[in-house]
Amino acid sequence: MRSIVKYFYSPFLALTLLLCLSSFLADKSGPITQAYRKAGLTDREAALHLLNRFTFGATTSDIDNLVKIGADKWFAEQLKANYPDKELQERLAAYDAINLSNQQVNQKFPRAPQVLRQSIKEGHIHKDSINKTDKKAYREMLNSYMAQKGYRPQQELYRQFISQKILRATYSQNQLQEVLTDFWFNHFNVSLTKNDCAMYIPAYERDVIRPNVFGKFSNLLLATAKSPAMLFFLDNFTSVGNNQEIAQATKQNNKPNALGKVAQPKKAKGLNENYAREVMELHTLGVDGGYTQEDVTQAARVLTGWTIYPAITFDGGGNAMKKLEQLSPSILEKRGFVREGDFWFTPNRHDNGIKIVLGHKFNGGGYQEGVALLEMLAHHPSTAKFICHKLAVRFVSDNPPQKLVDNMVKTFNSKDGSITAILQTMVADPQFWTKEALGEKTKSPFELAISAARALDADVLQPYQLYTWINKMGQKIYAYQAPTGFPDRAQYWINTGALLNRMNFGLAIASGKIKGVKVDLAALNNNHEPESSEAALATYGNIILPERDLSKTIERLTPLLTAPDLAEKVSKAASKNTAETGDDSLEMDTMVPKIKAKANKPKPAFANNAMLAQVVGVIIGAPEFQKR
Repeated sequence: MRSIVKYFYSPFLALTLLLCLSSFLADKSGPITQAYRKAGLTDREAALHLLNRFTFGATTSDIDNLVKIGADKWFAEQLKANYPDKELQERLAAYDAINLSNQQVNQKFPRAPQVLRQSIKEGHIHKDSINKTDKKAYREMLNSYMAQKGYRPQQELYRQFISQKILRATYSQNQLQEVLTDFWFNHFNVSLTKNDCAMYIPAYERDVIRPNVFGKFSNLLLATAKSPAMLFFLDNFTSVGNNQEIAQATKQNNKPNALGKVAQPKKAKGLNENYAREVMELHTLGVDGGYTQEDVTQAARVLTGWTIYPAITFDGGGNAMKKLEQLSPSILEKRGFVREGDFWFTPNRHDNGIKIVLGHKFNGGGYQEGVALLEMLAHHPSTAKFICHKLAVRFVSDNPPQKLVDNMVKTFNSKDGSITAILQTMVADPQFWTKEALGEKTKSPFELAISAARALDADVLQPYQLYTWINKMGQKIYAYQAPTGFPDRAQYWINTGALLNRMNFGLAIASGKIKGVKVDLAALNNNHEPESSEAALATYGNIILPERDLSKTIERLTPLLTAPDLAEKVSKAASKNTAETGDDSLEMDTMVPKIKAKANKPKPAFANNAMLAQVVGVIIGAPEFQKR
């Protein structure tokens, strides 16, 4: 009897097992998919959130594509950054300066004072005529000299550099790489406003930041420390140890003087603490990372001798440097010199005394002392906390869940500071996907401009024109003077004046008033003309703000659809309103004061591109579009 039952049921058991196995094999959901489903998000909600966090703007087609391939695969592909970006490369081909080495930049784009000194030296301009000559005539003489020498103005270099950033953010398929490049550049900030380092910044982003955004944090830290841009920006290239003075100070340290007081060691002559302070406070440990002022001084001593290879300087450097440069690499290596590209460690400028930083002793290691110091800082527990919290603020919310940050810290420590592993931990955590985090972050002016260009499928022919608007909205990219970089919180970006400028920008880009930025609004809706301005608002609201509940947005924006001379009034209000209110509520009545009262006028039927531009403009300027 048992054999009959076994025989009868065995096909059904086999079929059940087969179905279960096929179901298991068909379920390709990875940890990211499991995390957002656990948080209660649909596939399309999750796709929008992922795109908002790791691209410069999501469109409906982007959401469709991500849902089709799956969140896990999309994120994995973005971490590889292997898309060929043919269209982007074609657009970048016109910018011949963005691929130059630092030495080539120095040769082609010398600073104006250097050009003037050389022109005087060669007799092209007489030094006594500089302040007496007509300014126009003087500029013509200087321009003539530059053309003769094949020199180009530095402003041209900066224009190309700024333009490439806008094009990469707008058109690159490797969006995560560009978002991370923006994040890490801001973390290791250098500024075009400091003339000494400005010419090195294009190569800094290209060769130091972008190639390292997915690797180990320690590698990124070391690469930035040795970059001419950072060495100039935080003045470490001038930092010199005076071993004789230090030895004397140390010898006398414990001897009381005539008044019975113990003498304190003097700082080394030429010692500069700027980089040592910022590498602890801003790059690694954080302001509460457990270091002291003495640690800063000692770290600065460790990093003495870290400077720039003299061959790239326009004026050639001093005679001593020139003589060293002429020595063979093997001789220099034996003497302890280290040259890697534009970085140069010069042992004759290094402090050879005993240094103690955070309880760790450094003595007689030359260049390797600095490497060991940076490795120690990169792997310090405070660094893991500081970096993970900053990543969570950028990609989760202004006040990220502490438990999520703690999980990221564990990965930082267990995976040797792997940025890729930290990001994977963050995105696979259900706390990343909470509905409270959806659309919680506020776009910076740069993010707003780029997301608008992407949402409108704009043809950006003159990217520098977008930069002028980004600047007008309050973010002069590459020119933030403090080493902190731009703040990453809503309250920094949002105030009444800023909101008016954002609305002004939305109306300008939608109406085609930004030179060199072409948009085809009709094409976004397959050339179908909406029947009314209200219909246009609903239709284009869904195109520009996909996967959102727009009922409140439509109610808020409808009064603005027919407001006469809206663009002019917003522009005028924006130019007058400079108050820093700190208001981050993004309320529409704050953005367009005194316009709402005219909303009861009869609404004309939708009939022309001007009306459509106004509809799209108010959507771009709406609070919902300011969020990501």
